[in-house]
Amino acid sequence: MSLLSVDNLHTRYVSRGRTVTAVDGVSLTVAAGETVGLVGESGCGKSTLGKTILRLVDPAEGSIRIAGQEIATLGQRALAPLRRNMQMVFQDPYGSLNPRQTVGTLLETPLKVHGMGSRRERRAQVLDILARVGLPPDAAARYPHEFSGGQRQRIGIARALVLKPQLVICDEPVSALDLSIQAQILNLLVALKRDLGLSYLFISHDLSVVRYFADRVLVMYLGRIVESADHATLWRDPRHPYTRALLSAVPVADPTYPRAPVAMRGEVSSGPATGCRFRTRCPIAIDRCAVEDPMLNDLGGQHRVACHRLE
Repeated sequence: MSLLSVDNLHTRYVSRGRTVTAVDGVSLTVAAGETVGLVGESGCGKSTLGKTILRLVDPAEGSIRIAGQEIATLGQRALAPLRRNMQMVFQDPYGSLNPRQTVGTLLETPLKVHGMGSRRERRAQVLDILARVGLPPDAAARYPHEFSGGQRQRIGIARALVLKPQLVICDEPVSALDLSIQAQILNLLVALKRDLGLSYLFISHDLSVVRYFADRVLVMYLGRIVESADHATLWRDPRHPYTRALLSAVPVADPTYPRAPVAMRGEVSSGPATGCRFRTRCPIAIDRCAVEDPMLNDLGGQHRVACHRLE
């Protein structure tokens, strides 16, 4: 049984009397101990999907199961005790921490909310998680503004892990950091996964990061998954034109790298969804793409693609 199972999930926003569908019929699974990467351009619905899975945003319809328990329809009171098992690392290490609280208070508060341990036990847990993310004990008495960006993201990771969750959703956790710091944070996440038995849904627009970090990759475009495969298959044999375009844009050090650039034409579709959403930018679109929405086809070995032009 999967740790996380999402089926036909929809998330909608209403703005100025207009309904916008940010997540449109997404289904995915994350197994225990697995890292699943979720990639796509900014605005495609990645972060909204992550927040909906954690019920920070309410779904319009669909199913969300954590360890077999349905949470999509639970009220906030029933959901509260389940939240310790699913946590999030946010993108912005500057805006996601309360500047008026010390690091010790930031990390101890979740333990208090869930009624975990005595004051002494909570203090010990705070010091333990600080050590795990590479921060000294005296960090607990300091405020977020006293730390660098990379250190603040370590604090954000510690806050997510202090409750000992099974599932952690990482929403572009390194995109706001320098490249050298990105590598440190990614190595930290890998070590924590190994030591604590975590499962990650890792959201990113940087495919080079996902290639390093993920066991399996989902490619998202305008609210839908258009391709999914294990990371080796996706890099070796991308089948959707959007995936090919994304991969062709990843910088490589080897000038003999065989993948030629793939140009996307046109503009992102902004009107009502009809047919394939990518057709307005697709270099191989045909008439069928304008009228028929492609379904995910199973190519075997966990490789699935939504495209009429698979041949």
